[in-house]
Amino acid sequence: MSVTLEDRPIEQVREQVIDKLIVNYSHGIISAEAFERRLDDAMASESHQELLDLVADLSLSTDDEYSSKKDQQFTPNYSNKEADDTLVISCILGNNERSGQWVVPREIKLNNVLGETTLDFTDAIFQHQNITIKLNCILGNAKVFIPENVNVICKTYCAISSIENCAPSMANRQAPVITIEGKVVLGSLSVSVKRTIKEKFIAFANQLKNTFN
Repeated sequence: MSVTLEDRPIEQVREQVIDKLIVNYSHGIISAEAFERRLDDAMASESHQELLDLVADLSLSTDDEYSSKKDQQFTPNYSNKEADDTLVISCILGNNERSGQWVVPREIKLNNVLGETTLDFTDAIFQHQNITIKLNCILGNAKVFIPENVNVICKTYCAISSIENCAPSMANRQAPVITIEGKVVLGSLSVSVKRTIKEKFIAFANQLKNTFN
């Protein structure tokens, strides 16, 4: 006996609706404007029936190939590739950035004096579920960018400084957890999402559309 619509987890229904929107947009069934409008409605709605109504006129459904591509796009990158357990980054009177598909060690020691350091985990490859950043930031700025499927715990303290953690920290229990420890003195630390989940949905849909075209 199937479960009634109202008793299904709404996030599960939402995910299925968004998947169907992406598939139909990528095959040219609906326009870019209609896709973005319905995507906004799907992400905002708290009604099971309203969600299903958004895709009631769409015929194409997901398949195994779509699910595989989606997993590659939205699941944190894990690797068994060996690397040093500790990465030491020193930035004095300069700029330092780590971004792209870089392998994340278990511990990152970041010493930033009169400089600016950026750690971008958006496309990073994780080896461990728990990562620690030990921060020593004096008269400098540190920026940390994360994807929405990574959790962040900020344990730093500051003196005449600013610390801003805008990470949602709502990923599941299997997601990587980045813990930031240390101090910020006469400087700043910001933690934020570089690309929102909506932006990732649109980018993924356009990627599929280009493939089919």
